[in-house]
Amino acid sequence: MNDKKLVAYFSCGGDTAMIAKQLAKAADADLFAIKPAVPYTEADLDWNDKNSRTSVEMRTMESPEIAERAENMDEYGVVFLGFPIWWYLAPTIVNGFLQSYDFSGKTVIPFATSGSSGIEKAEAVLRTKCSEETKWLPGKLMNGGVTLDDMREWIKELGL
Repeated sequence: MNDKKLVAYFSCGGDTAMIAKQLAKAADADLFAIKPAVPYTEADLDWNDKNSRTSVEMRTMESPEIAERAENMDEYGVVFLGFPIWWYLAPTIVNGFLQSYDFSGKTVIPFATSGSSGIEKAEAVLRTKCSEETKWLPGKLMNGGVTLDDMREWIKELGL
């Protein structure tokens, strides 16, 4: 199996991006930002407004169009997939990212940032977006206190 690694992540406020960049360094991985074709505005991200763009996306489970594709996805054997937790789930753009590629034979490892929610429900839903030939390793919730050494230790525990 190809051991080339990619850290693909979606971030709005910057927390997940910061973690993803550190993880890419710890894992000696390439980095890819998952971005919507139409960027989110502050109003779009207002989870208190049931009619905001993200509220509607999470209610309908419709993924926004992704701005660009990751190049040479077939070269990667391991994909770390990062996102913030929204309503106990990954944002729908992450579902769209997974459905845009064939992850058969690849290993996917989710990681998330969250103020209070766990990653378990998000991870379970994400697994349904890939073929049965996709290998999943246990995900990890990573917030601001996670160090580069913590990430290296996690990667080692994963057997990578």
